[in-house]
Amino acid sequence: MSVLNNIHSPEDLKKLNTQEKEALAEELRNFTLETVSKTGGHLASNLGIVELTIALHSIFNIPQDKLVWDVGHQTYIHKMLTGRKEQMPTLRKLNGLSGFPKAEESEYDCFNTGHSSTSISAALGMARARDIQKQKYFVVAVIGDGALTGGMALEALNDAGCSKTNLIVILNDNEMSISKNVGGISTFLTKLRTRKSYKKSNAYIKKIVKKLPGNMGDGIIHFVKKMKYGMKQLILPNMFFEDIGFTYLGPVDGHNIEKLEDILEKAKSQEGPVLVHVLTKKGKGYIPAETNPDQYHSTSSFNLITGESLKPKKDDYSKIFGNELVKLASKNEKIVAITAAMKDGTGLKEFAKQFPNRFFDVGIAEQHCLTMAAGMAKEGLIPVVSIYSSFYQRAYDQVIHDIAMQNLPVIMCVDRAGIVGNDGETHQGIFDLAFFNLVPNLTIMAPKDFEELRQMLAYSITLKKPVVIRYPRGGEDDITFEKHESIEQGKAEILREGKNITIIAIGKMVAKAEKVAQLLEEQGVSAEVINSRFLKPLDEQTILTSLQKTQKAITIEDGIMQGGLASQVIELVQNHQMHAVTIKTFGYQDEFIKHGSVAEIEELYGLTEEKIAEQVLAMLGRSNAKAKALTNITIS
Repeated sequence: MSVLNNIHSPEDLKKLNTQEKEALAEELRNFTLETVSKTGGHLASNLGIVELTIALHSIFNIPQDKLVWDVGHQTYIHKMLTGRKEQMPTLRKLNGLSGFPKAEESEYDCFNTGHSSTSISAALGMARARDIQKQKYFVVAVIGDGALTGGMALEALNDAGCSKTNLIVILNDNEMSISKNVGGISTFLTKLRTRKSYKKSNAYIKKIVKKLPGNMGDGIIHFVKKMKYGMKQLILPNMFFEDIGFTYLGPVDGHNIEKLEDILEKAKSQEGPVLVHVLTKKGKGYIPAETNPDQYHSTSSFNLITGESLKPKKDDYSKIFGNELVKLASKNEKIVAITAAMKDGTGLKEFAKQFPNRFFDVGIAEQHCLTMAAGMAKEGLIPVVSIYSSFYQRAYDQVIHDIAMQNLPVIMCVDRAGIVGNDGETHQGIFDLAFFNLVPNLTIMAPKDFEELRQMLAYSITLKKPVVIRYPRGGEDDITFEKHESIEQGKAEILREGKNITIIAIGKMVAKAEKVAQLLEEQGVSAEVINSRFLKPLDEQTILTSLQKTQKAITIEDGIMQGGLASQVIELVQNHQMHAVTIKTFGYQDEFIKHGSVAEIEELYGLTEEKIAEQVLAMLGRSNAKAKALTNITIS
């Protein structure tokens, strides 16, 4: 008999005994595997947090109590226990369940997350708001050991530790190994320290000793404190937390529901900030994920029996970047590669293997990553930093203050630029062109294909200035470009000459521009296609010359139009008082883009080649014509 089918809310969960909860955990793992094998998503982290999620919902009264998940990619179990099990097949699909906590999706999701290291700050804010408003509820933050490497998490711990605010932080540790004897002593001391009788007797003894004549009492107390501290340093693995003001509980087996519930009850009884150290195994219950948790951190659909991906393997921009950097580094010993916990995702695995002394993974610490790169550049190295687009947002000050202001030759490669699809608004890389464009001294490029990426990377190493190269997730378009002009600073590329309209595109959208031009040609419209290549400096002369001829233009970009290519071209036309020129822009509006496949989102925002061509035909007064889709075009 299924236990899971009878769970519609945490109230149903609270009625179960330990044996039934253990059966539920097994069902939840199997259901997660079946779901994610079809939808894709974050697997290993969700398999590892099943029992902890059950225990949290058993002990706390959520949503009255607030549960803040760090990153939030591990909340699939939480969603199933809070009435969303039947919607799980829609996970990460357009108009379906998000892969992350979303307050608009459920009252059980109290805070939206998607990037790491934010949970403790948000939870502390909620706890302080609770206290100011004289309310009574628990606030719990769940953070992984990886996210704890983020500076923001440490800043929050520092503040929370001295606050005396009632706050519970769950450290979900799936990396640290603690032997039985140390674990046993730690568990014993945890029980001792959390007994109210221990704290009361401790205070009583202090009161008696302080009555001794002179300073004798204070001396005894000081001596005992020093001895106690020294003993703790020897036998406790995480004195750091106690030193900054947290009551430390644990470590506890994160797959033992009974022990988890017991320690969470103890945490509820404490005054002030508490840290509960939970040991879990990523990918638990599925051998392929247990063996290779990194591979199953985020996965596309896969064969549940073999564990093999159902997505065909092919080259992508990350791999091309990584391979080219290895070639360049083999010829230039000053090249170093840096990333922030994304070695495999950014294509730097081979670089790390071949040049271990010149590769640096700094953990989830983008700010440190870029300022360290600035320091390296200052001393004559050529640092190449690769971070996902939406994570560069976290180090914007460092780009401005530490790199651009000093005009240091740091090469910032922006992976996952543009729409990434199913991970939704926290991961869409639509802002990078706009926010980098505001910063002086930057050269900003985007390749139309793999070969242009190789050229841009080689060129940037010779430039001796700060450079941004942005490229999308996945592979090339089905268009084959045979023409590749050499890269010159701020020089665009005319791919097709025309007389009726100018199409200006950048990055992956150059392929779309070519398809639009082909569709227009079938309708008797002659389009000139410009591959901008550079957003900054923009090739103003090439664009102005084309506009003088056609008097009409469209821009196409895979990002927000405010501050990007559209803004640049419109500003150029206005500055030159070309009042007769008509411009229509294609890209994303001033809003956050929700989850769905790239194709679905482009369709939704009118960014398919057919819809763009129809808009151009309407612009030219030929709106009755319909454009048909094209594939496998070769551009010579």
